[in-house]
Amino acid sequence: MNKEPKNISKKTWTTKILFVFACLITLVALFYAEEDLRGKYEWDKCKAGLEAKGEKINFDDFIPAPVPDDQNFAMSPVWIARIKYNFLLSDKAVNGSQMAEAWYGDRVNDDDVAKFSDLMPLSASALTGTNWSLQKSTPDFPVRWTSGRTFDLRPWQSYYRNLEETNPAAQINITPQPQTPAADVLLALSKFDPAIEQLRQDSQRPYSRFPVQYDTDDTADILLPHLFAVKQCAQVLELRALAELQAGQKDKACDDVKLMLRLNDSIQTEPFIITHLVRMAIIQMTIQCIYEGLSEHQWSDAQLADLDSELSKINYPANYQFSILSESAGHAKILKWIEQKRSHGGEYLGLLNSYNGLPKSTARLIGIAFYLAPEGWFYQSDILFSERDRAWSSVAAGDTQLTISPEGVRQAKNTVKVVLGHGSRFNVIGQLLFSADFSSYAQRTAFAQASVDLTRTAIALERYFLANGEFPASLDVLAPKYIQEIPADIINGEPLHYRLTSDGQFVLYSVGWNERDDGGIPFAGSTDRGDWVWRYPTK
Repeated sequence: MNKEPKNISKKTWTTKILFVFACLITLVALFYAEEDLRGKYEWDKCKAGLEAKGEKINFDDFIPAPVPDDQNFAMSPVWIARIKYNFLLSDKAVNGSQMAEAWYGDRVNDDDVAKFSDLMPLSASALTGTNWSLQKSTPDFPVRWTSGRTFDLRPWQSYYRNLEETNPAAQINITPQPQTPAADVLLALSKFDPAIEQLRQDSQRPYSRFPVQYDTDDTADILLPHLFAVKQCAQVLELRALAELQAGQKDKACDDVKLMLRLNDSIQTEPFIITHLVRMAIIQMTIQCIYEGLSEHQWSDAQLADLDSELSKINYPANYQFSILSESAGHAKILKWIEQKRSHGGEYLGLLNSYNGLPKSTARLIGIAFYLAPEGWFYQSDILFSERDRAWSSVAAGDTQLTISPEGVRQAKNTVKVVLGHGSRFNVIGQLLFSADFSSYAQRTAFAQASVDLTRTAIALERYFLANGEFPASLDVLAPKYIQEIPADIINGEPLHYRLTSDGQFVLYSVGWNERDDGGIPFAGSTDRGDWVWRYPTK
């Protein structure tokens, strides 16, 4: 009589537990469904708003369009030989030849490519093989025009003359007795004449698109071996042009400077921040050459007009905006890929570990958290990071001429802090993978554009000097005869500062990153303090 109620009681409790468990499962399912639907809805709404403004969202929209091979500068056999060389040395290349073929197909084996192989690497340090340790002893390429100094070729003369002992495999030409620094440097660099002349010929092709392998879900894993090659070539051309100027060969120097400008332009359409950092490094090399020719009045009016025409096409603030937004789209693509990878267990955990360099145990905990996160949270992360990167892109502001100011950077930082301060469960995903502060990138972009603007203004001043025998009392007389429009200060949009000096020269400057007029006084070794100044060496 007493056992039957106990059985009934056990059944009742079992039923209750199953009911509660079913309710919990239902609630969890409803929670995931609600978060997924809400996240998808809000992301679609965000995308619609951006698309209505004409903004690009998908990474594929930032990829440069294909161009015909016979009109493509990037298809020069010199580049093919150099990229093949890079792939064969790359730590990531399991089979360098196959990776080179993925870029250039059978062209990597063409006779036209093979004849440049012995010149690789095309480098001012003139190293061959894999003896990279010798690079530590090579002279540097500092930016000297900002401190009002010309380039000293003597360290490079000594370097090349000593190569016969330190690295005979480089096969650099030298004379038994030292010549002038310029003559010795030009003789050493003559090894690269065939490659440079081929590049000069191929640079006439109207387009340039390196065959970067964009078709990957993990955009962070895209290989860019051509950037090192382009920068190395620019270094060779800088050294050549400086030596040519010091040897009085201004026409040859002008041709090399124009080729450097073409190198700068050849990678402009690529959607990567690192690409534009390389471009800004190349432009500083180029400006050093222009500066030295101006300081000695070596350029003709026609040459100056040509150089200004090319420099006027450069818009680094616009490139800054483009690269920030393209990186944002790339991050969104990676987040979508990671979200799809969540069902792959160990592969997924390894992926997180590779992005963060985290210990395996930590990556596992994060992996579990990511695995349990609703899909809608990934959409919410897309929204937050879209807002973050658009705040950073807005640092470059203006209507007719973009400016990049420290105040704009401060405002962007505050905006990003507010954006990422909300919805912490959403942004934790992206924060762990793509935490980024673009302050330094914005400052470097501002300095690069200021450098271009100062150069163009200095060119206009030199054209005035050639016509009148002296520099003008103010910049107002330069436009439109010697320059279409005088650039404004990139920092604040106000006129650049200019004054004549007692020796018949001038001082031209931007207020620089401290936003203060320091009277045309630069701060050596730093672009954070002092003005950004253009002035020639005292004679």
